[in-house]
Amino acid sequence: MTDIYDAKKISQLKNKVTLIGALVNVFLTIIKIGFGIFAQSAALIADGVHSLSDLASDLLVLVAVKLGAKEADHDHPYGHRRFETIATVILGVGLIVVAAGIAWDVFERVVHFERMLIPNESALGIAAISILANEWLYQYTKRIAEVTRSKLLLANAWHHRSDAISSIVVLIGVAGTLLGYVWADAIAAVIVAVMVAKIGLNLVLESLKELVDTGLSAELVEEIRAEILATEGVKEIHLLRTRQMGEDALVDAHIVVASRITVSEGHMIGDVVRDILISKFDDVQEVLVHIDPENDEYKEAGHKRLLREDIERLLKGYLVENYPLIDGFRIHYIDGSVEIEVILPHTLFSLSTQVNTIKNRCAVLEADEAQISRVIVFFKA
Repeated sequence: MTDIYDAKKISQLKNKVTLIGALVNVFLTIIKIGFGIFAQSAALIADGVHSLSDLASDLLVLVAVKLGAKEADHDHPYGHRRFETIATVILGVGLIVVAAGIAWDVFERVVHFERMLIPNESALGIAAISILANEWLYQYTKRIAEVTRSKLLLANAWHHRSDAISSIVVLIGVAGTLLGYVWADAIAAVIVAVMVAKIGLNLVLESLKELVDTGLSAELVEEIRAEILATEGVKEIHLLRTRQMGEDALVDAHIVVASRITVSEGHMIGDVVRDILISKFDDVQEVLVHIDPENDEYKEAGHKRLLREDIERLLKGYLVENYPLIDGFRIHYIDGSVEIEVILPHTLFSLSTQVNTIKNRCAVLEADEAQISRVIVFFKA
């Protein structure tokens, strides 16, 4: 598990790394576009637009982090973490639009060859600076993303890494043009556009999966299932559902426990399952455990089940004047039928006539009612 749990501290870390990224991208945008125009490099200008999109994404991240950090309220009982997911979708779409713009500009210059830009040596130095700056930003942002478990920050980190890679492509393209390969710079610009579009598409697809409540990976779900089954008191799992919300994973589990344990013991087993999953899986933050006495996942809905008030009415009807003598009763719903335990006080132990009457009438009740599979009469321990 991460060593940082304080929500305020996490929000501060997210804001800090994003602000630093924004300042670096302001610098890179200015020098890339400025020197791209001065050095006549289409690839460097395209890379500058990429950095400008980085800057826009940094501002988007700041807004999303602020909104996502808000506490749960009446209208958003699960919190506001999906604001970051929505921001990631917007960021991805923005990258695709930027890539399309870069590709269109290069196409226009290829069609009108007189507009083709021929770079000079200064573009090489700017590309090198961009490579170093963006690789540093990638490493720094990725480290904070892992500490805060933020997918949005991780997406932004890869945005920085893509800018570093695109600057390498620019460096190669400019060098190729200077060596006499006229189309090298234009080809480099197109490669940058394709890279940017691919990253944008990946961000959109992954975020949309989360927004439509796609489950966690099959591997992670199996790990979660194994941990649940290894918990003492859990006999099996007949339903396990997962989903993602921001950086957090939510788990719903239906576990089967021994049929006749007490409610409090079943509740305790559920609490243990929840605590184990939260402690062993960094992403898992909320676990809802439903306790079942049997696997009823594939049972068809039948007639109306007998409830406590129904059974109490039946016992009063069959036991008549002997009903006040019993100490109470317990109900078990097992295998689609009802088992009743009628509890007698020790004071009746010597009154064999009343005890036999109660047993006989309970036997008649068992025979008369189709839903009741068994009625057991015993003395209270």
